[in-house]
Amino acid sequence: MKKILCALLCAVMLLGTLVFVGCTGEPEEATLKFGMGVYTDVTAATSADEDVKGEGSAAITAAAVTVDADGKIVACVVDTAANTVTYTAEGKAIANDSFKTKGEMGKDYNMVAYGGAKKEWFEQADAFEAFVAGKTLSEVKALVAENKKGTDEVLSAGCTIMIHEFVYAIEKAYNNAVESDATAKHTLKLGTVTQQTNKDATEDVAGQSQLETTFFAAAVDADGKVVAATSDCVQIVFGFDAAGATTYDLTKKVLSKREKGENYGMKAYGGSEKEWFEQADAFCAACIGKTASRISALAAEDGYGTADIKSAGCTILVDGFAKAAAKIG
Repeated sequence: MKKILCALLCAVMLLGTLVFVGCTGEPEEATLKFGMGVYTDVTAATSADEDVKGEGSAAITAAAVTVDADGKIVACVVDTAANTVTYTAEGKAIANDSFKTKGEMGKDYNMVAYGGAKKEWFEQADAFEAFVAGKTLSEVKALVAENKKGTDEVLSAGCTIMIHEFVYAIEKAYNNAVESDATAKHTLKLGTVTQQTNKDATEDVAGQSQLETTFFAAAVDADGKVVAATSDCVQIVFGFDAAGATTYDLTKKVLSKREKGENYGMKAYGGSEKEWFEQADAFCAACIGKTASRISALAAEDGYGTADIKSAGCTILVDGFAKAAAKIG
């Protein structure tokens, strides 16, 4: 009897081992939740005069995270698109040559040269990303001090800039996180692109400078192939009249297209079968298993998706998604 019990126990232990060991004989990596969050702060909307141009400015911070079964952040990536538009006292919109995120600016952000900092913005962001790994959301939220900078521990880790917007975005990413195929061995990437559309003001119609900032977050494997992906977009329209006076309401809250959900109104007012977030999800699903270059090819010349993308349920313009995804390569 003892021999039978021993044999049964060994069989159970062997079965348990096989559950957690793949064909290679190595333990399988635990899958993680994956999510992205976007926090927007419109910092300025001023009028123009003969000497000073009118201005609209917004800081849009995005964060992507992976979260384990214990609710701890395994990896995190953050970036901020600090975008500014200008217009004249005659109501003429001024086109920007390009938009770069703070991370993309690298050493040209000039915190060291002109701000007296020991590290550039991207280096401080990197330090913060590394510091939050292994922490729960409540522990990350507790890192913000009264001056919106980090606690002494964060400062000692090499991040001396304000971190409150990082934390706001991380909180959204954490709460948005869903089950995925991402594991601890995969790398988090975040690509951002901002596109500007301008219209000059007339005596009868207000002018505008519209900014669409699209974020594409992904977990990628060693070959650069996407194993998990999500996207979001923030649209801000800075309005002004023919005299360059701003018409933008600084008191209104800015939500991303994904945050608007069903209220985005593509079904109700656009005759679409799917809302924006559902179409964005369809595009991201088509990105699984693809590299950045292959994702870029999913956009046709007219800015819409290829036939495969449309068939997958994404009939909106996808050039923003594709351009943002191209930056994760």
